[in-house]
Amino acid sequence: MKYDVVILTDQKHAYPSNIDNYTKNVITEDAIVANALGKLGLKVIRLAWSDAHFDWSTTKAVLFRTTWDYFDDFSRFSNWLNKVSKQTMLINSEAIIRWNLDKHYLKDLEQNGVHIAETHFIERGSTDTLEALHEQSSWQETVLKPCVSGAARHTYKLNTETVAQHESIFKSLIKTEAMMLQPFQHRIVSEGEISMMVFNGQFTHAILKKAKAGDFRVQDDFGGSVHDYSPTLKEIEFAENTVRACAELPLYARVDIFNDNDGEIALAELELVEPELWFRHHPDSALILADAIKERLSLL
Repeated sequence: MKYDVVILTDQKHAYPSNIDNYTKNVITEDAIVANALGKLGLKVIRLAWSDAHFDWSTTKAVLFRTTWDYFDDFSRFSNWLNKVSKQTMLINSEAIIRWNLDKHYLKDLEQNGVHIAETHFIERGSTDTLEALHEQSSWQETVLKPCVSGAARHTYKLNTETVAQHESIFKSLIKTEAMMLQPFQHRIVSEGEISMMVFNGQFTHAILKKAKAGDFRVQDDFGGSVHDYSPTLKEIEFAENTVRACAELPLYARVDIFNDNDGEIALAELELVEPELWFRHHPDSALILADAIKERLSLL
C-alpha cells in the first residue's frame, strides 16, 4: 500500500505498554496531526522510525514528530536517516535535521544575527577542567549540557561550590562528546521559557513553560508546567526571523526564547527535528502544517 505521509514516533510510543499521561499526550498530538492530514485527503500511517519491516519507499514523505529516543542510539538513527533520505522525502529535510541535531547550530544563527544565550562550546577531547572554565568565564552560576541531547540529558546546574563534584562526570562525557557551558539564566526560573511554533515561516501559537518550585528545568519530564501564552509582536518577529536565519526554511519549527540576564530576548533552542508542538492546546494550527505539507507534496 502507498502512503502520502508516515508520522514518525519511537518504539515506546508506537506500541505503548502503559498509557500514562505522558504517553497519552504523545498519542493525542500525533492523532491531531494525522486527522489534519486526513482532512486534506492524504493517506497517513504512524510508525516508529526504527520499524524494521516497513518499506520506506512506499511513502511520499515522512514527518518527524515524536522520535524521542534517537539520542539513545544516535549512530543507528544517523545510519537510518542516511538510508531513508534516499528513499523518500523527509520533513524537515535531512540536511537541516543533521544541522539541528548538534547545538553548534547556535553559532551559525548567531552569525546570522540571532541573539542567543551566551555559550562556551567545549569540544570533544578537551582537557580543560570545569574549575578552569569557570575561572576563565567569571560566571558564578552555570548550566552544563551536551551538544547532542534531549530531555535535559546530562544537564547540570553548577556554581563555584559544586563544580568540583561534577569534574568526574564532565571528564567522562567530554571524552566522547562535545559539551556547552552557559551562564545560568535567572529569568527562566522567575519568568519561564516561551515556545513559539512557526510553520512554513509563519508564527501560529505559543506556550509558556515554567519550572516547578526548586528546579530550573522547564520540561514537563521534571515537573514543569505549561500555560497558554500570547506573545508580543517583538517576540513573534524574533521567532520568525530566527527561522529565516536558517540555511533553508523549515516546514515546522519550535523557537524557544527567554529574557536573558540583561533583559533581552534570546534564543534558548531552535527545535527542528522532533519538537513537542502542543497541538492539543491549539489543534487548528495542525491544519496550517498539513496545508504546508500537502503543498510540498504537490511539488514532487
